[in-house]
Amino acid sequence: MKNEGCTVAGNESGKATLKTLFQGKYGKIVTLGLFIAVFQQWCGTNVIFNYAEEIFKGAGFDVDGMFINIVITGIANVVFTFVALYTVEKWGRRTLMLIGASGLGIIYFILGTCYYMEVTGMLMVALVVAAISCYAMTLAPVTWVLLSEIFPHRIRGIAMATCTFALWTGCCTLTFSFPIMNDALGSYGSFWIYSAICLCAFAYLYRSCPETKGKELE
Repeated sequence: MKNEGCTVAGNESGKATLKTLFQGKYGKIVTLGLFIAVFQQWCGTNVIFNYAEEIFKGAGFDVDGMFINIVITGIANVVFTFVALYTVEKWGRRTLMLIGASGLGIIYFILGTCYYMEVTGMLMVALVVAAISCYAMTLAPVTWVLLSEIFPHRIRGIAMATCTFALWTGCCTLTFSFPIMNDALGSYGSFWIYSAICLCAFAYLYRSCPETKGKELE
């Protein structure tokens, strides 16, 4: 019986197409998956990794200080990724996604305000490390856990592939848009926009994101 169930699930998965993803009951959950995937990138934290030099220069650091701070942010990223291994099962996926969206929204608003007021020094480093730590224990790993758990068997394969494509498309557009946005709006304007994105995402996730811990795919 167990093998038969696996065969049926496999056959159903094979029949699913891109068109299937947005039909009937699947549309809402696929939309959620696409949103989560793109938001993981457009929350803005990856611009800190990709443009750390520009960000720390804007915070008033010289070359030596800039590289030391890049190392510090890398260590924070590794440490809080390990923290996520513990919290994802204890706190749940939905809770961590909400913490990540709200936490980053608040941190980015403060960071943007500090850039606007031309604050420099260790406060800026502390805010950047806080943002990376928050991201590393919430949105960065939990996005992949949620995407692997929210789709039913029939569409799981193609839905995961579609969401992964959307995530890396989000990464590409984020990376190329930041320099343009930073030149046009300044560092403070860029981080205020990322703050607004995070807070809007919090509202959407609070309304639409289910808790998948301990639940079957169906």
